[in-house]
Amino acid sequence: MNREEVEHVLRAAAAITKERSFVVVGSQAILLIYPDAPAELRASRELDLYPALHPEKADLIDGAIGALSSFDETFGYHADGVGPETAVMPPSWQQRSQLVYIDDVTVICPEVHDLAVSKCVAAREKDAEFVRALFSHRMIDLDTLLGRISELGASQPVASITAWARRRAQEARSA
Repeated sequence: MNREEVEHVLRAAAAITKERSFVVVGSQAILLIYPDAPAELRASRELDLYPALHPEKADLIDGAIGALSSFDETFGYHADGVGPETAVMPPSWQQRSQLVYIDDVTVICPEVHDLAVSKCVAAREKDAEFVRALFSHRMIDLDTLLGRISELGASQPVASITAWARRRAQEARSA
């Protein structure tokens, strides 16, 4: 995706849900923080989002502009209507979040380290690629990332998430 495509999805989601405030999580949130993010960080074709005040309306987004919809077939990218529980981030992530304004839509976007925490928790191969790229481009700092991971507490396996993050940082240095 690119920034213009992200904006297109947000405008479409606003029209569908009649909402004007969204939370964007997932890898393509990077385009709201860094509109000219490196290509390897823009590999996904989907924007994960939910209406900030009415997360239950995420199903409307999926149905109208989600994967395999006519929107997706027409444009080659889509929305993934998710919920607040989708991306596991530190409890204080909203205090660091950024507000981005797209026309009359307000977007709540996690700070890049909080976004990286959610990728470390998910720990899929595509998440490893994303976190390695963040390290390679010096967009995140290991100590800050580890501090945010430590905020997750007993609800998550912090030790294994920390080890996973350290491996990605080492791989980025070795590349």
